[in-house]
Amino acid sequence: MQHFKTLSAYLDYLELPSPEHPMLSVFFANGEGFLPCPKESSPPITNECYSISLKKIIKGDLNYGRTKYDFNNGALIFLAPRQILQWDSSVVYDQKGFSINFHEDFLKGTELAHQIKKYGFFSYTANEALHLSPKEEKQIESIVESIDIEYQNNQDEFSKDIIISQLSTLFKYANRFYERQFLNRKELSNDLLEQFNQQLSTYFNSGFLEEKGIPSIEQIANSLSISQRYLSDTLKKETGKTSTEHLQLYLIDESKNILLKPNKTIAEVAYDLGFEYPPYFSRLFKKKEGISPKEYRDKYKIN
Repeated sequence: MQHFKTLSAYLDYLELPSPEHPMLSVFFANGEGFLPCPKESSPPITNECYSISLKKIIKGDLNYGRTKYDFNNGALIFLAPRQILQWDSSVVYDQKGFSINFHEDFLKGTELAHQIKKYGFFSYTANEALHLSPKEEKQIESIVESIDIEYQNNQDEFSKDIIISQLSTLFKYANRFYERQFLNRKELSNDLLEQFNQQLSTYFNSGFLEEKGIPSIEQIANSLSISQRYLSDTLKKETGKTSTEHLQLYLIDESKNILLKPNKTIAEVAYDLGFEYPPYFSRLFKKKEGISPKEYRDKYKIN
């Protein structure tokens, strides 16, 4: 897989103009302007840059995960360094919009270098783009326009600080709009929880728990065609519990049925549920239920 260490090398591969700054590029099209066209297609590649782009689809169908979205409004896409990129020529984008690319070293020594790690949208896959309303799109474009003006100016000792500040503002607005997007996806989130539990049920009934152990959240997310971070964030927003907590609750719920079978020891129940260490199962059970597995068995056993 080809990897690009510098911003210039990455843009050159995309057949885009060289950047005005060695670690930062801004392509902004407003009014009659147009974005330069990148390569029509590419095999998997990686680079060391952050990318933020606003694009609109004008031709072709694009599904995000298992869900088809309305692309009449802009889709804001965030990519972090070393994420795998790949695309083909089946989808055509409107050339109006913007694209900001900056090398991760551009943030070195700034507060944003630490803050950017808390923004979950940089760890999402492309199927969790941020879908902007027209009003939100204007707000974001206004910030990017300010970044572009500073980018086009002659660089001085204030340039980087100003651009970093504007990028920070952009991310804060994006974070706010992501919150709105999660709130507006209640129906999708409820369906996602149902699918999550169905995956666990299928895994449990297949006998994989004893054979392979407890599935990871990443495994479950992959089976649902979404990212691990998106799965956990969405469930957390709608239920107040993360994907890990839902997995634990599912296992504890299953354990209650097995605990009431008198021919099973507590250790055997733990192994049946995929726990490698029975004491961990006992601690988790007590944490969730307030009593130990033995106390639960004694309390509810059939005389």
